[in-house]
Amino acid sequence: MIASESQLAALAYALTDGKAQLTKAERAIVSEEVGFSAETLAAYRKQIHAGEDPLGEAFCALRSPEKRRGQGATYTPRSIVDAMVAWAVDETAKPVRIVDPGAGSGRFIFAAAKAFPDAELVAVEIDPLATIILRANAAVLKIADRLTVALADYRAFDLTRVDGPTLYIGNPPYVRHHDIKPVWKEWFGTTARSFGFPASGLAGLHVHFFLRTRQLARPGDFGAFITAAEWLDVNYGSVVRKMLADGLGGAALHVIDPKARPFTDALATGAITCFRVGNRPSQFTMRAVDSLDKLAPLSAGSAVEWSDIEAAPRWSALLRQAPLLREGEIELGELFRVHRGQVTGCNAIWIAGPEAEALPERFLFPSVTKARDLLSAGPNLDDATALRQVIDLPVDLDVLDPDERKAVRSFLKWARKMKADKGFIAQHRRAWWSVGLRAPAPILCTYMARRAPAFVRNHADARHLNIAHGLYPVQPLSEAALDDITRHLNETACMSSGRTYAGGLVKFEPGEVSRLRIPDVSSLGASA
Repeated sequence: MIASESQLAALAYALTDGKAQLTKAERAIVSEEVGFSAETLAAYRKQIHAGEDPLGEAFCALRSPEKRRGQGATYTPRSIVDAMVAWAVDETAKPVRIVDPGAGSGRFIFAAAKAFPDAELVAVEIDPLATIILRANAAVLKIADRLTVALADYRAFDLTRVDGPTLYIGNPPYVRHHDIKPVWKEWFGTTARSFGFPASGLAGLHVHFFLRTRQLARPGDFGAFITAAEWLDVNYGSVVRKMLADGLGGAALHVIDPKARPFTDALATGAITCFRVGNRPSQFTMRAVDSLDKLAPLSAGSAVEWSDIEAAPRWSALLRQAPLLREGEIELGELFRVHRGQVTGCNAIWIAGPEAEALPERFLFPSVTKARDLLSAGPNLDDATALRQVIDLPVDLDVLDPDERKAVRSFLKWARKMKADKGFIAQHRRAWWSVGLRAPAPILCTYMARRAPAFVRNHADARHLNIAHGLYPVQPLSEAALDDITRHLNETACMSSGRTYAGGLVKFEPGEVSRLRIPDVSSLGASA
């Protein structure tokens, strides 16, 4: 039983027979006080030869998913690795070099090494414990002589030219943009724009790895990456979509349902993207898979014309075959407009605190400011007294009477001191001090959680910020009809109708809420 990271590092080094040339960072984590019997080492070697990954499993056991998430270290199940390598084997080109840009313990690089016994191997990994494990596995499998292990950030790693195709294969790390340093966001923007691609500072690390591959790869190279699937739809993912339509040469896309657990320690969709650099086919193979047993072969799927793909703002719609409406059923969007709540630009200012005590009461609006407000309310929000208040001042302050104007200007003096007038949202409003809350929606719903959305009747006439959606009828509906619709949505809405992000969060954009099914208005007796 491996009890610590230093013990795991010592075990990995012992499996190289002490012959691996370690970097300074790797040497620093190897414990020289830990010894292992010949029987223990032989048992580990036997497992590695059998295609198992005991060191990688020990790594995942020692570090919790939460801790590994900081570097995007989510290890890939063998069935996915095998399917992706099999796709590469079926390609006409045979690689002279294989590159895994976020190698972890080496599951991809070693499976590919077996499939292509003459190829040069390059494993890039930023974690020194993982690179020691890579060296150990290579030593046991007797391929250390053709493997280069680079303890480096893939975005800063360079490749020499080779005569022949390079296969890029692996699971680029998923790290959200909040945890990416500004210098790398600047690199991403500059590099993307050099290719004429849109660039967003909201892009996650896996998108950076796609871009670096586009930067390094040459015509004739090919590859397959598995990542979270959110880039199919979100604005920052447009750079990947543009790359696949351009020089990266998108060939196929297979999206795995989160219930199939493509990543063993996270409830998230997985998207396998296959590409042939400089050789975009006329059609793109697309497929949705609900079980890992159905994943192989990656040649399966429906052919979609690139003209249709490039015209689609969200690619997941091309994978989703909406079920036919049943008799007596309509889409929610036929009766409601779905609007995300207002963005304040700075909740610390515009959600009322002590500094707002002197403001006129008529400018303080009880509002849903967090999802918990709706989840704890149940099917009906009847009382707004527990809600926080949002300050919404008029654009024209000259309409205020002198006492009101004095209180408001005093508050705005403090708000300016806190630089509330300098934010992006504030500078793009008609007046920086006027949040512009929407009218109360009769039905509110959460839109991002690890559960299906909660729909709540808004009897308290609460306003809502952008953590919720408001459902506004396009025609008059009776209170009974609104109650029936809310009840039906809570009983039938499921997670599969939204978008699943890495970490298991499911997000429902207004369009996805609009496509939910409800009974026809006539069956509800819904006339006003």
